[in-house]
Amino acid sequence: MNNNILLEEFYTPPFSRINTADYIPAIETAIAHALAEVDAIVSNPDKPTFENTIEALEQSGRELDRILGVFYPLLSAEANEEMMDASLRISSLTSDFSTKISLNRPLFERIKTVFDSKPQLTTERQALLEKTYLGFTRSGANLQEEDRKRFAEISTRLSELTTIFSQNVKKELATYRFPLEASQTEGLPQWLLDQAQQTARAEGADTPYLLTLDQPVYMTFMRLSPFDNLRRQLYMLYNSRNRSGQYSNIEVLKEIAILRLEMARLLGYNTFADFKLERTMAQTPAGVMGLLEQLRKAYATPLEHELDQLREFAGEEITPWNYAFHFNRLRKQLHDFDEEEMRPYFELSAVVGGVFSLAEQLYGIRLTERTDVETYHSDVRTFEATDSDGSVLGLLYTDFFPRSGRKSPGAWMTEFREADGTTRPLVNIVMNFTKPGADVPSMLTPGEVSTLLHEFGHALHALLTRANYTSLAGTNVFRDFVELPSQFNENFLTEPKFLRSFARHYETGAPIPDEMIERLKAASNFGAAYACMRQLNFGYLDMAWHSISTHVSDAVAFENEAINPVRIFPAVEGTLISPTFSHIFAGGYAAGYYSYKWAEVLDADAFSLFRERGIFDQETAMSFRREILEKGGTEHPALLFRRFRGRDPEITPLLARDGIVNHAI
Repeated sequence: MNNNILLEEFYTPPFSRINTADYIPAIETAIAHALAEVDAIVSNPDKPTFENTIEALEQSGRELDRILGVFYPLLSAEANEEMMDASLRISSLTSDFSTKISLNRPLFERIKTVFDSKPQLTTERQALLEKTYLGFTRSGANLQEEDRKRFAEISTRLSELTTIFSQNVKKELATYRFPLEASQTEGLPQWLLDQAQQTARAEGADTPYLLTLDQPVYMTFMRLSPFDNLRRQLYMLYNSRNRSGQYSNIEVLKEIAILRLEMARLLGYNTFADFKLERTMAQTPAGVMGLLEQLRKAYATPLEHELDQLREFAGEEITPWNYAFHFNRLRKQLHDFDEEEMRPYFELSAVVGGVFSLAEQLYGIRLTERTDVETYHSDVRTFEATDSDGSVLGLLYTDFFPRSGRKSPGAWMTEFREADGTTRPLVNIVMNFTKPGADVPSMLTPGEVSTLLHEFGHALHALLTRANYTSLAGTNVFRDFVELPSQFNENFLTEPKFLRSFARHYETGAPIPDEMIERLKAASNFGAAYACMRQLNFGYLDMAWHSISTHVSDAVAFENEAINPVRIFPAVEGTLISPTFSHIFAGGYAAGYYSYKWAEVLDADAFSLFRERGIFDQETAMSFRREILEKGGTEHPALLFRRFRGRDPEITPLLARDGIVNHAI
């Protein structure tokens, strides 16, 4: 253990010196140290106070946090088989540790004593006290002995199951390849063909092209390939993942759902959704479904109009595998808009520069590349964020390209270290953009630019935090508030002043034409009803799984019934959403996927104030920074939004942005 780098203090992770075999012994040691720190709190003979109990507990376990802060971001971004195997043991260790803390009766009695004494505290300290107390009660601290034991068993098993679910998604996706002959490449962009050709050569394939199922590849093929039979095959392959075979998640997700129900009932709630939503802006399942139903009614008629228009244009019935193809063609005809045509103006490094400059214009912060900071992969770059006064806000790691079998699909933000009152954060934003080719750089579609803006919004939330306690810092807020900063950032995608600041043709240097920006703006609402209803599919399904009152025997029938009110296409036999729905079964969004739409209402309303005053208006931007980005979870988000906007959020700005204002709500 003397040579275990993970047990040494470090400011930034020394990735090259960490061996996978180091994690488990380091975590075991750090857990022992953390338990000793808790024992010291419990054995303190002094009367429990905020300082010697709540604050002391908040500051305990720093060593463990430091180690896990390295392990879990790497598990999603750069995992090998050994790490995946270790993660099962680690999840068991950390779950057992969390249970020992949350079910520590003497510790809870001290916390309860402080809570019941109603001490006079600052707003932030009061928030920490309340969060700590409720965290314990919601983790079974008030349960009787047998129920506490069962709660601990459930917690451990859920930790194992969510890890298995996530690994199954990653492992099965890495096994998929889709062969193409030269005669089947019509319509596909050169970057995709180059990548598919490289994959075929590397794997000794019999065909000249092999497609992976990485998200940029799948989405581009579905949008551009004119071969309906190939699109259907790829659709079936992509949407039948983890349903059967070695990496099936069906039984895993069913067990997760029933264990969550049992956990909630132990705590006195009817369903897991009732339990989970108590600490959100929505507060209840009825609050969630009220918003989702309001959106369903508002977007249902516009969706019918969109699909009728698409059918007439396509001359055939619209299916899940031809929707993107015909949508892209119709959008091009109506708005002369083509995502591939715009790629040359969105070269990745230029986009990154533009997104960083946006933060400087709005909030006065600057990001400067640091080449002296070690990274975990050669693709990763590191930037130091500084405030207008020169003070360091933290470091930002950027990781943009797919790595088959080692990196999860999608995009996300994590932190190698979260902030507190004295230490600044180490933030990591991860995507799966198209890799540069031999002769061309990585170029993004407008949708991918939006993804970068989104994840960078999360990063700003973490970097700009002024909270003094990690539990309240940055993105440690209610689940249905956490997406506000990220989705707010996406609004700038169609703003000409923003686009003109960086969007230039990667070869000629010519600025993006004004008429192309206008086409992008005109096309931005195209398909808005479909996009909303697709999100409602996920929201309804999430709420259904977490509103169950008994075991689900047939996952297929259950899913079909759950999404029926918001179904866009007839069910396709063999496909299923649930087995790959990592957000809710492995990613912390259980009974919380609705938060994307909830936050969309907030972000549209917030950005409407910028539209009124000017998108770079300094007073408005600094108010958004001060009230939303800096506060973290130190105050209730409804109060923060009200102070920024001057009133409670309204749905009208979202409907106006999506062009739905003329339809009944």
